[in-house]
Amino acid sequence: MTAFLSVTASLTGRLWRGPDAALERAAEALAQDSRLPLPVSRVLAARGVPAHETPLYLDPKLRDLLPDPSGLRDMDKAAERLVAAVLAGQRIAIFADYDVDGGASAALLLDWLRRQGRDATLYIPDRIDEGYGPNAPAIAALSRDHDLIVCVDCGTLSHEALAAAASDVIVLDHHQGGETLPPVLAVVNPNRADEDGGLGHLCAAGVVFLALVRCNGLLRRDGHPQPDLIPLLDLVALATVADVAPLVGVNRAFVRQGLLVMARRERPGLVALSDVARLDSAPNAFHLGFLLGPRINAGGRVGKADLGALCLSCTDARQAERLAAELDALNRDRRAIESAVREAALAQVEARGAEGIAWAADDGWHPGVVGIVAARVKEATGLPSVVIGVEGGIGKGSARSVPGVDLGRAIQRLAAEGWLLKGGGHAMAAGLTVEEAKIPGAMARLSQLLSREMAERPGVGELRISGLLDPAGATVELMQMLERAGPFGQAAPAPRFAFAGQLIDSAGTMGDSHLRLRFRSPGSPVLEAVAWGAMNGPLGPALLGAKGRRFHLAGKLELSQWGGRERVRLRLDDAAPAG
Repeated sequence: MTAFLSVTASLTGRLWRGPDAALERAAEALAQDSRLPLPVSRVLAARGVPAHETPLYLDPKLRDLLPDPSGLRDMDKAAERLVAAVLAGQRIAIFADYDVDGGASAALLLDWLRRQGRDATLYIPDRIDEGYGPNAPAIAALSRDHDLIVCVDCGTLSHEALAAAASDVIVLDHHQGGETLPPVLAVVNPNRADEDGGLGHLCAAGVVFLALVRCNGLLRRDGHPQPDLIPLLDLVALATVADVAPLVGVNRAFVRQGLLVMARRERPGLVALSDVARLDSAPNAFHLGFLLGPRINAGGRVGKADLGALCLSCTDARQAERLAAELDALNRDRRAIESAVREAALAQVEARGAEGIAWAADDGWHPGVVGIVAARVKEATGLPSVVIGVEGGIGKGSARSVPGVDLGRAIQRLAAEGWLLKGGGHAMAAGLTVEEAKIPGAMARLSQLLSREMAERPGVGELRISGLLDPAGATVELMQMLERAGPFGQAAPAPRFAFAGQLIDSAGTMGDSHLRLRFRSPGSPVLEAVAWGAMNGPLGPALLGAKGRRFHLAGKLELSQWGGRERVRLRLDDAAPAG
């Protein structure tokens, strides 16, 4: 396969690859059969969607894609116990993780209970003092005052902590399970060792939603009113995108329908968060992952662990505004802390030389930002990345993976082999605790465990291009059709278009690290492009003084609002000199 537009080394050092001949033939045939634009047909052909299934794919319905909740082990047992607690007016506690998925999962349960006139105690552990997941003192204290504890987005590996409970415990989780389960009433988790993995793409909020579907079925069977679950889909969509869950199967319907619910602006917490993030258009998956998600996470990272869940579950608009403002301020603090740790981590990685994995560790790195820094290191290196903050001889770290490499399973094996004090997660993200002296050996072993999957990954150091487009073809109408092929995200990437030989009309910076430019080709209108964070790498500085020169540009189209009108712009990923 030859380089697309003959770009073998772009400004970011990547080889450009276009669609292969077989995919182009399939896309052209699909365009003829379905009468869809070729750019849309390329997306569907890459997903393997046949022509007769395009209407269902372009309009995913929850009723068509929702699996039977009872297909998950322990689901019926968990739903029956939760319904019994509601009907009997028993005391319920919700123990949740401190990230977006945990906060959204907790808010789902709180909302569902509130719609039945019930309340629950929310408990989210402090990241620094308590760490991830259930701990024995907290569980013992909750069980003294509650009849039922529901652990969401955590608990599958918490054998010792959950053994401290004197009340019933239900776990609704999605993290990789071990060979044995904790001693609780029910563990509902599509990634249990004894599950078939068919629903392994669900985040915890997706599992909680399925549990509520089953609970509603039990209420209906016995003649009790059931809360409407459709208004809860905004939370499921938010968690699915923010937790980087694959946008396949029912997850597509969750996000598509959830975005429609969110656009109605009925949840005070999400309205307030959208306003502080200056979101002035209909929400999309990008907004969930890069505007709302980081603000909700900020409380758990550098502030109060329960702020995100409290904001999402808030029913009072003024209180929601206060919580959102606090989260926004914490997010600014988080960015400053993250910037310093990111620079130090990348310097370490460069000095060490990344082979197989990229990792960095040091004293004093805030444990609340190591996860997001690991993501930044992964983006910079294209490798699975681990960043560890050390204090008192103990390192607490986060890891982020690349598609096709199951990091959670490898981290769990490291823990089983004694390299880690504890560790777990899912395919794309994991957490770990390790003795400082064992960090180099553990990282060497992790690289060894991932070596086969890394060797089998195609296209490392390449940029995949879906096809060519001219600025005149980048219309609002095309974007509307492309959005029907979405939502785009993990395992369902948005199409990336190349614009060949474009004349740069202007280029300038936005804020400290972003680039904005305008470009055109002969006879075509001018198109605007933005490149987020480009000034932190080679792309921004190279294009900043490029006015009057021609470049091949590559990126993803998006709709922006300006003066009450929609317009298309390019989210620039890469560029290369033209000729």
